[in-house]
Amino acid sequence: MIKKIFELIDNAKRILIITHVNPDGDTLGSACALKSFIGGRADILLQLPCGKKYPETYEFLPYLKEAKTLENVQNIYDTVICVDVASIDRVVENARDIFNSAGVTINIDHHKTNKGFAMYNHVLGGISSAGEVLYEMFEKNGIEITPEVARCLYVSILTDTGCFKYETVTPRTLEIASNLAKLGVDTSDIARKCYDLKPRAMVMFQAYCVSEAKFLCNDKIAYTIVRKKDMERFGAKDEHTEGICENLRSIKTVEFACVLKETTPDATKVSLRSKEKDVTEIVKKFGGGGHIRAAGCTIRKKADEALKVLLEEIKKHL
Repeated sequence: MIKKIFELIDNAKRILIITHVNPDGDTLGSACALKSFIGGRADILLQLPCGKKYPETYEFLPYLKEAKTLENVQNIYDTVICVDVASIDRVVENARDIFNSAGVTINIDHHKTNKGFAMYNHVLGGISSAGEVLYEMFEKNGIEITPEVARCLYVSILTDTGCFKYETVTPRTLEIASNLAKLGVDTSDIARKCYDLKPRAMVMFQAYCVSEAKFLCNDKIAYTIVRKKDMERFGAKDEHTEGICENLRSIKTVEFACVLKETTPDATKVSLRSKEKDVTEIVKKFGGGGHIRAAGCTIRKKADEALKVLLEEIKKHL
């Protein structure tokens, strides 16, 4: 399949690389790595809500400033590649139309819940990141990894492993990181840019959200609700909620940590983390997916109502 995918890329005239909605470091780094490899025949599409920008943390990555958005992308591509996109539900609005009308569709991912929604699928469920999957694809096809590609892949792996601390990290993951460093990646500089240059509004807002957390079942469950009014009060952006769930999970007694975020009056985005349990078994009840210890979903209810049904499901897994 790897050889076939690269043949399809070589034969394509216009390629669109699609990130998942609300892009993070893995999907952005992977998309930039692919764009760097393919060159001018490829465009990146960032699936962002109208008027929103990609997280400023990743402004140092190449190609993002000229990336397409859902507002300006045109249906002119013969080949579409989704990277780090767990399901077709994560391809939205006119991006779905472009995907459906493309002559060739490719799906490159690492989510174990990915069922293979494209014509050509290379999914290694349980691997640390889409960046690691791409590295293996390049290596197995004998493709030289340039310093720019290496930098992008390192961002993918670093951020989706939480600085190499998640259980998806294997000796091979660390070997790949070492190989990327040998190609000239400044690992300390990237770590600083990804984790040590947070905006004041983000730090203060996250501190507030954590301080508002509630605990249940002998402190085994921790949750907090991110409300729009509080985001407005702190001047917080959507990406400023990233990391709250991990902070709650780090509490010694907590097995399940969840963050519920108001998106529309009748929809709530859920991020769920655990120490030992498989949270995909919980979120799949609501049409979600992700990783064993980190997953998410959207519940079509108001935040307080979504919390009620979510907690009922979590308690079944304690």
